[in-house]
Amino acid sequence: MRGLDDLEVTGRRVLVRADLNVPIEDGVITDDGRIRASVPTIQTLVARGAKVIVCAHLGRPKGEPNPKYTLRPVAERLGELLGQGVAFAADVVGESALSETNALHDGQVVLLENLRYEPGEESKDDATRRAFAEKLAGLADLYVGDGFGAVHRKHASVYDVPQILPHAAGGLVVAEVGVLKKLTDELERPYVVVLGGAKVSDKLGVIANLLSRVDRLLIGGGMAYTFLKAQGHEVGQSLLQEDQLDQVRGFLDEAAKRGVDLVLPVDVLAATHFAEDAGHEVVEATAIPADRQGLDIGPKTRELFASKLADARTIFWNGPMGVFEFDAFAGGTRAVAEALIASEAFTVVGGGDSAAAVRKLGLPEDGFSHISTGGGASLEYLEGKTLPGLAALED
Repeated sequence: MRGLDDLEVTGRRVLVRADLNVPIEDGVITDDGRIRASVPTIQTLVARGAKVIVCAHLGRPKGEPNPKYTLRPVAERLGELLGQGVAFAADVVGESALSETNALHDGQVVLLENLRYEPGEESKDDATRRAFAEKLAGLADLYVGDGFGAVHRKHASVYDVPQILPHAAGGLVVAEVGVLKKLTDELERPYVVVLGGAKVSDKLGVIANLLSRVDRLLIGGGMAYTFLKAQGHEVGQSLLQEDQLDQVRGFLDEAAKRGVDLVLPVDVLAATHFAEDAGHEVVEATAIPADRQGLDIGPKTRELFASKLADARTIFWNGPMGVFEFDAFAGGTRAVAEALIASEAFTVVGGGDSAAAVRKLGLPEDGFSHISTGGGASLEYLEGKTLPGLAALED
């Protein structure tokens, strides 16, 4: 995979596929982590005299313009972080995009409007997607793939455009792939993976693949209740995927067969209902009352998980341990994050909600070896899947 050093960019129009899919409420960006992660590659191109055209998606506007998903606030924040003005094109490949990109001078930057306003971006029809990709590629001379959070998508800007233009991987993608190789080809043991989040179904592939690789697998979050139910315990009103019980029983059997230490919560915070101010109590994970739902791991589990992480040499964490958005149920996620920071392991936070939790809880980002920008992409890589966006960048 070629990097930026392999491209002669001075005076040339460079289309950068970035991942700028950040949360925005009432026009205000609430977490700019992905924008900040995209800045170094853009800065490198600016410093080398490129005319930089940034493209990205935001949310799911379903192939048509929607003011709720405009990237305009992102252009403003990107300009602040770059320390220079960033022009904004009001469309993707229309008159505004042509006008703004043609007006660029060396070292200047423009951000195109949301790629997903165009139905061709996500189309499953190869010809439709390719037609849009050719219009997008027509704006530039070179392509840099730097949106790691989107490389698992077979989208026009990720998969098709690099097949049309001379291309290279941006610094962020190179760094992310390097980290993931340390979790697959070059890992040090003990290797411990912590998985959380709402649904087991989101992580079936990665669990199946990890059982042949890890020494310990710690399960928290909403997905833990399906594991507890599979062991024969009642879980009250907790999140449960009944259709996954047989699959989970298979995971439990496979872990036992392989000698993998699969660790489940021993206690939980059981709430009366799903709300920030819900009444709650600590109960044994095997004795959740019928009218209660688990919204976080309990204090004994926090200690147990920390002890299982203490001697690790490699740790991958993806998914919160509870409803961290509610302060009352953020303690489990905080405890796991702090255990990673306290360890001497190579620690990777697997993007998505885990990365958002680190920032929301005010934890030091430099306390971790790496915080990924791509939750879904990281998981699919660890499943052993071929990621379209990475495949397209290989020569």
